[in-house]
Formats: sequence, structure tokens, C-alpha cells
Amino acid sequence: MNNVLLAALAQVKTVAIAGHTRPDGDCVGSCMALYNYIINNYQEINVDVYLEPIADNYRIIKHTEMIKSSYEEKASYDLFIALDTSDLKRLEGALKHFASASKTLCIDHHISNTKFADENYVIAESSSTCEVLYDLMEDEKISLDTAEALYIGILSDTGCFKHSNTSEKTMNIAGRMISRGVRFSMLIDAVFYQKTFMQNQLLGRCLIESLLILDGRCIVSIVSKEILEFYRAESKDLEGVIDQLRITKGVEVAILLTETGAFSYKISMRSNGTVDVNKIASYFGGGGHVLAAGASMTGTKHDVINNLIRHIGEQLAKHD
Repeated sequence: MNNVLLAALAQVKTVAIAGHTRPDGDCVGSCMALYNYIINNYQEINVDVYLEPIADNYRIIKHTEMIKSSYEEKASYDLFIALDTSDLKRLEGALKHFASASKTLCIDHHISNTKFADENYVIAESSSTCEVLYDLMEDEKISLDTAEALYIGILSDTGCFKHSNTSEKTMNIAGRMISRGVRFSMLIDAVFYQKTFMQNQLLGRCLIESLLILDGRCIVSIVSKEILEFYRAESKDLEGVIDQLRITKGVEVAILLTETGAFSYKISMRSNGTVDVNKIASYFGGGGHVLAAGASMTGTKHDVINNLIRHIGEQLAKHD
């Protein structure tokens, strides 16, 4: 089968790489892995990475200082590569570079991907975009910097290999990265477990103020703009909160609402298997995976929760 990535890179001199808004570990990992791969093996290509500000724990990836968070620059690229992005609108500020590029390519693993690029390579059964990306790279040309970025992306979307999307292939790829010298133990601590004092306080606040609903089968926590301002925090400081909520005993679905504006919320959902949260997120204009999905919703917090609970309750009832 034609390798869409290598074929595309063989024909261009300028490349833009971008991922989705509010970039997570797989988004940052895949974007930086591809950036490192290109600068290591295609010196004739000028490449830029566009991402919104990333969480500090991902700065352990080499060359993240090269990320451009400003989209005001006038630039036109031969090739625009969207990574870990299921929908065109999730490119946010980088959308103008997508629109002006001579060719566009999307590499992703979201089942909800809308195939918005000129060429789309979407493998929904893969654990992560980093796993998809590894298959498109020449293994012998993967440097340690690239390997660590791939490893972090895989770690992020598999929850340190504990989520059900982890496969034998996933573990084999991770093993290949370890054989490159990836500092796996240190990376797991740095990306997953180390938090600032403020982030730990914020996590504690989210847990203390969480609510159990639907007979204890759903847990909800709400983060208002006032709470974020009180802790001088940003939405990226909430990473890991939803997963801590999900492992509450007896819970099938965890929901985290983050207020983004007046009557506007970012919704994150995690499922333990009974409920397809991607189906719910898609209904409200979002998407993701069966066990992890999100959306943006408007209304009062009570309206948002009630709308989500109705759909969650319907799915739970089918399994009772």
C-alpha cells in the first residue's frame, strides 16, 4: 500500500504541522514526533508546528520550544498535515494555513473523523495517532527524540497502557521505542504523575466538589471560571482530573465540565465500557472515542448536565 506520508514529503519543500485545539499528549506527541522526524531526515524541507499552548509536562519532548502558538504570520505551505484532529473546526487558529496550503493530509485515529483533508489516513482501531504515525515512518530513521515523542503520545491515549485500546501491536511499538533508548520510567512520572502544588490543589477541589448521580453510576465535577482564576490555573492544568473521576468505584461514566464563557462549557467524558460516550458527544457536535470523548455545549450548568444525563441514562437502561 502506498505510504501517504512518505509520498507527500517526497514532493514538497515547506510543511505545516498542526493538531487540535487544547492539545493533549497524543496531539503534542504526534506533532513533535513528525517535526523531529522531518528535521532529522528531510533537511531540504522547512517545517513549522502550530499548536495552542501546551501543558508543561509535555515540554520534556525535544524541540517543543519551536512550536508556534501565533497564527498571525503570513505563510503559505506546500503541505499541511493535521494530526490527531477529527474535524476541521478543531484546527482553530491553524485553519487559515490549512486553507491556503497546496495540499492537505490528515493522519488520525478518531472514529468520528470527518475526512476533511485532500488525503485522509485514519485508522480507528489504533490506540493513538502516534501509533498510526509510527506505521508511516521508516523504523530505522526514527531518532531518540522522535521515539520519545511517539512514546509519550501512546502513553497519553492508553493511560499508561491500561485502557482497553492497548493492543499487542501497541506494546510492540512501545517496545521498539524502548529499544531506541526511551527513558520510559522517567517519562511516565513526568507526564502522568508529577503535578505542581497548584494542580494538586485543583484536583482535590474537583474531587471534593464532585457529585454522584444516576444511582452512583455517573460522577460529575464542574470547574467554573472563578475556580480557575482563584488558582491562577488554565484548562491545561485540569489534565488527569477526568481520569481520576473515572476510577471511582461503581461509576460507569465520568463527566468534567469546564466553564469557558457565559453559559458555555467544555465537556470531557470517560466511560468504563458500558456507555459509548462518542455517540453522546457526536450528538452535541463533538466526538472522540467510545470510551473517551468531548464536546462544547451552551446553557446553564444544570441544562448541560441534564442533557448529558438523559443520553447516558438511556444507554445504561439498555444494559440493565
